[in-house]
Amino acid sequence: MTMTESATDFAVIAYREDERWDADVLPTALTEDLSGLIQALRQQPSEGDTIGFVGVGDDFFIAVRLMGAEASVFLSDVTAALEWPLAAQALRLLDIPVPDDDEDLDQVLPAGDLSIFADIGLEEWELCAIAGDLDLFPDEAVASIAGRLKFREPVERALEVALGP
Repeated sequence: MTMTESATDFAVIAYREDERWDADVLPTALTEDLSGLIQALRQQPSEGDTIGFVGVGDDFFIAVRLMGAEASVFLSDVTAALEWPLAAQALRLLDIPVPDDDEDLDQVLPAGDLSIFADIGLEEWELCAIAGDLDLFPDEAVASIAGRLKFREPVERALEVALGP
């Protein structure tokens, strides 16, 4: 598992400032380092929760939500752990075994805190539906989630900066 960053990799952070949501780009290197991502989120001052989104290739995304000292993690597709170190790191953090190559995994299976955003407007089934929509690229899935959580515009601006025109 030695995949490298691609032009479609991104890392963005959403946080509250002056009673509104804002978003910024994080270093793309964080698409390979889950503990580094969590540390970067902890360093962002916020008037409430801090949320990080990472997309890797056209394959999967991870959402991390910091609520005080607690970090909740959602991985959009368990099968990504077969190819991508970041997805494998997420499964290890969640104490979920990385699937074997010989396992019959032919569908998108999310893992982690499925209710990560339930208290702020996105139910488990909606998050799983977005993660399982094979027509959405990771940046589109993240924009959809941000839209449901009422901070689509700042996240889309950050994604545009991260991914370029």
